[in-house]
Amino acid sequence: MRFVVIGITDDPSPWFPPEMMEIIKHGKVFSGGKRHHEIVAPFLPADVEWIDITAPLDTVFEQYHDEVIVFASGDPLFFGFANTIKRKMPEAEIVLYPTFNSLQMLAHRLVLPYHDMRIVSLTGRPWPEFDKALIEGAEKIGILTDKEHTPAAIAQRMLEYGYSKYTMHVGEHLGNPTLEKVTTLTPEEAARSEFSMPNCVILDGKAIEHTKPFGIADCEFSLLDGREKMITKMPIRLLTLQALDLPKKHVLWDIGFCTGSVSIETRLQFPHLHIEAFEIRHECEGIINENARRFGAPGISVHIGDFLETDITTLPRPDAVFIGGHGGKLKDIITKVLTVLADNGIIVMNSVKAPKVLTDSHQLWDEVCAELGLKQEPPTKIILNENHPIEILKCKK
Repeated sequence: MRFVVIGITDDPSPWFPPEMMEIIKHGKVFSGGKRHHEIVAPFLPADVEWIDITAPLDTVFEQYHDEVIVFASGDPLFFGFANTIKRKMPEAEIVLYPTFNSLQMLAHRLVLPYHDMRIVSLTGRPWPEFDKALIEGAEKIGILTDKEHTPAAIAQRMLEYGYSKYTMHVGEHLGNPTLEKVTTLTPEEAARSEFSMPNCVILDGKAIEHTKPFGIADCEFSLLDGREKMITKMPIRLLTLQALDLPKKHVLWDIGFCTGSVSIETRLQFPHLHIEAFEIRHECEGIINENARRFGAPGISVHIGDFLETDITTLPRPDAVFIGGHGGKLKDIITKVLTVLADNGIIVMNSVKAPKVLTDSHQLWDEVCAELGLKQEPPTKIILNENHPIEILKCKK
């Protein structure tokens, strides 16, 4: 198979150089989106075959044969169809004729240097990469949108989690001399506005001081019934993250999150992680959501209900698990975790050495690890202020 992929803009009257016109003139099989077909139809030879690019893509590729001339938006290698061809048909020959992508064009209209711009595609994709860019304090973010992730929806998410000081630039119908429009506005203004498709966004936060604490003070969290003991204290929290070896991990499960302090601290310090947080108490859902908004930590997936009754089969497999509470069912919880825990995955739990506590959680931990064949590492012991000693317990699958 041979593909000739030609990038075009939203200009309804495009100009093609002689070399491209010669290719189009002799083409027999063409493909692209419906909007692309409308734009290039006047240039196509009579009686040619046109294959619409629509979902499912497997059906589209089954129709391709011989040489196909594909029209795509902008640079076909920039989150574009050439990447799809390389993935679906790695042996195919590809010849490219790119043009500027939409974010380049928006930067050109703004006379805004874009060599340092962080690129995020929300076209048919969920929020995590955008959330990561915000948490990491990217000063300039270029965003490809879709009908769900509109500029208004993007602005609303930013406002919900406190990222309100960016300037938003929205480009609509870039390349179309009649419909093209570039608007600069605040997230508050964008959240109340409507924009026509196609569009893209550049966020400029160059003037913002992007700082985040290394360890959130305990007093800043909303607590369960105001109970200070129902939160993993900040120094313990940071040592817990260290024990979980999170820089090398991909998915963290926080079981018994209560206030959400461990999940939120993790999200801010390691925004590359996917976090699933579990809690049996329904009132904690509002608490973790409030704290996540307060500290600018979007993207934590929250599950309310008994962990042992929760369907975990569709969730991302964890390679790090923190057990913040077990209600006396530690063996059952770890047994269930082991059905999905990745090889060499880590489980961490904190044990309080309190004299009035009837059940020794460290002893229970030892018994469970021995019974389930888990390899323990030496615990970390710490005394914080006047509190009882705490041991950070760690084992591997």
